[in-house]
Amino acid sequence: MALVIEGEERIEASIDTVWKALNNPEVLKECLPGCQSLEMKSDTEMAATIVLKIGPIKATFLGEVTLTNLNPPHSYTIQGEGKGGIAGFAKGGADVALTEDGPNATVLKYEAKADVGGKIAQLGSRLITSTSKKLAGQFFSSFNQKVSAG
Repeated sequence: MALVIEGEERIEASIDTVWKALNNPEVLKECLPGCQSLEMKSDTEMAATIVLKIGPIKATFLGEVTLTNLNPPHSYTIQGEGKGGIAGFAKGGADVALTEDGPNATVLKYEAKADVGGKIAQLGSRLITSTSKKLAGQFFSSFNQKVSAG
C-alpha cells in the first residue's frame, strides 16, 4: 500500500544551517518520532532503530537510511527501509528541497512516499495515511523548532 505526503515548513535559519541540520544524525534522531538510535555508517548511510505504534500494533523497526541525489545546500532524497518482524515492513523516502527566503529564513518543501506491508498493511489505508501524515508533520515541525532555535 503506497501513499504520498507533501508539505512545507518556513524555517527561521539560513539555508546552510538548515542543510547541515538535515545531514546531522543527532538532529534527525531527536526529530524522528520513536527514533531510538541513528548512527552514521558512511557519509550517506545510516542505521536506524525506530519504535512506532500504528493503531493497535506497536513495532520496532530496524532499518537503513540512505541519502541520494545530493545537491548541497538545495536538495536531496532521503530513503529508508525498516523491518518490523511480524508487524511487517515500512519503506519510503522523501525528496527535500530548500529555497532561501531572505538571508535568515529557508523554505523546506518535501514530498514523501511510503509503502507498508505485512500486518501493518491490514490496518487499512485511512489509519495508515493519517498516521503517516501525523508522523511526517511531527518530524518536520520538530526539525523546524530545533533548527530555528539554533
